[in-house]
Amino acid sequence: MKRLRRIRDLLTGRMDGALTAALLGQLGATREGARLAMAMIGGEVGRTGAHEQMRAIEHLGDAERRRLVDELRDALVTPIDREDLFRLSRSIDDVLDSLRDFVRESHLYRVPDQIRFAPLLDQVLVGIDALEEAVRDLAAGPSAVVRDAFEAKKAGGAIRRMYQYEISRIFSGECPVDAMKLKERELVRRLEIVGVAIGEAADAIADGAMKR
Repeated sequence: MKRLRRIRDLLTGRMDGALTAALLGQLGATREGARLAMAMIGGEVGRTGAHEQMRAIEHLGDAERRRLVDELRDALVTPIDREDLFRLSRSIDDVLDSLRDFVRESHLYRVPDQIRFAPLLDQVLVGIDALEEAVRDLAAGPSAVVRDAFEAKKAGGAIRRMYQYEISRIFSGECPVDAMKLKERELVRRLEIVGVAIGEAADAIADGAMKR
């Protein structure tokens, strides 16, 4: 009976749908994490409250990742290679983990005037949206997926460039480096790591699409 159900899923594409749903669930949790970080630096959510809320968001993302791994174990057909799906899921997880670290370190460091990080988080949201479009376009063909992945890759590159400007600003002038500047550097570094992970996720889904 189980074999028959798997054959039915293969014929109807249901297994593809389950994998896509798990990826979209991961991206949804990651978007929630980015929005929470944005609300925190804007003062809409306190640092302590954001730190606590991020734990729940991280657990949601982890649950969706486990669901994807379970689906991969039993899937007869996948929209792209299993290895690329796993790479994609792992990179999305890295994005959320780094956003968690950003919120946690903000809570610990108490750096003032964090609104300057808003442009970086804006690009994080752009990259997450582009990755979501790429996942939704897996059934449409490689050209659509690669186009979406390119937009995510651009967002990741923009975050890394902003990181470089922020580092230049933090260490500008002749004043000695103090503890607060080091804390700012650590926070902006977390967002740069987010940009790298978005780029890696884009590469994974683009590579998988081009192999089809």
